[in-house]
Amino acid sequence: MDSLRSGPYGRIFRPDNFVYGQSGAGNNWAKGHYTEGAELVESVIDVVRKEVENCDCLQGFQLTHSLGGGTGSGMGTLIISKVKEEYPDRIMNTYSVVPSPKDKNQSYFVEWIPNNIKTAVCDIPPRGLKMSATFIGNNTAIQNIFKRISEQFTVMFRRKAFLHWYTNEGMDEMEFTEAESNMNDLISEYQQYQDASVEEDPDLYEDEEEGDVEVDQDLEQ
Repeated sequence: MDSLRSGPYGRIFRPDNFVYGQSGAGNNWAKGHYTEGAELVESVIDVVRKEVENCDCLQGFQLTHSLGGGTGSGMGTLIISKVKEEYPDRIMNTYSVVPSPKDKNQSYFVEWIPNNIKTAVCDIPPRGLKMSATFIGNNTAIQNIFKRISEQFTVMFRRKAFLHWYTNEGMDEMEFTEAESNMNDLISEYQQYQDASVEEDPDLYEDEEEGDVEVDQDLEQ
């Protein structure tokens, strides 16, 4: 943390907004969510409240965290739940870094959404750059990550491998079962969108054509 504060990125943040503990979560989600992270979360929320009070018109929050370790995943989700609890009517936007092997994702862009890719270019770039751009695409490639995690989890959970690392930190075994069920539902939903095609939803363009006819009639009148 000291190296971060003294480095070039440390200048981005206010010095009194740094919150850190004496030990990490040891790649254990439960440790970051229930024990080590729970001891620090109120200090984090105090910093959030202070920044909120300085806002003229608060729109929402952005959280960048990694899902591969214990602090980013465990304490990260704890912070999200606490912020949503305190500011339920504000936007919560997360940038979650997921460890994954390289995939060729071109085939996963859903074709049935007419405008499934959005790009934007801003002619007022950040300092030191010539241009600023944003790319947003709807694709279902992330389901491969969920499938891989689900398959590996099922094998380990059936053998109750390493389960004590989490239950000793306060996690209940039913939480694993619920998480597995939610993961499978998510995979099924992504698969449903991937299998869908334009032909299966003819009303999609009929509504647009009817709207065009109504506009033309209004213009003629």
